[in-house]
Amino acid sequence: MNYIAHYQSPLGGITLGSDGRVLTGLWFDKEKYFGDTLTEDYEDVNLPVFEKTMKWLDIYFSGKDPGFTPDMAINTTPFRRAVWEIMLTIPYGETMTYGQIASIIAEQRGQKRMSAQAVGGAVGHNSISLIIPCHRVIGTNGSLTGYSAGLDKKIQLLKLEGVDVG
Repeated sequence: MNYIAHYQSPLGGITLGSDGRVLTGLWFDKEKYFGDTLTEDYEDVNLPVFEKTMKWLDIYFSGKDPGFTPDMAINTTPFRRAVWEIMLTIPYGETMTYGQIASIIAEQRGQKRMSAQAVGGAVGHNSISLIIPCHRVIGTNGSLTGYSAGLDKKIQLLKLEGVDVG
């Protein structure tokens, strides 16, 4: 059984997903891959992990680094997991390029190169938005490419964190 809860952010509704113990999803409502980790059967309930995640969101949307990460499960392919774990290292208020992530993955795997496009696909399928900060990933030339919840939200999130979006 999966569980959900709803949060109203300054940028619109957010749905949280859980297996009952840990966070398994966080999506802006109506984003491209909304609910991709949810089963067909889910119940709208209040859980401790949702309370902790909502506290994180309250702090984040107040313009501060929450300083903690809610307990979560990264349920995805090994490649996406590797990319998402790198995204977790991007500090609040900073960015990293798809190419930088591709270089890290290539090095981890003992390869000469890794496709930045493949990294982009993994970034785009992030099921735990905001907490796994895919909005902090930008194009090599600093361009603000892609965000499954919409480029306007990516810009607003980066501005909230004090990133100069040009």
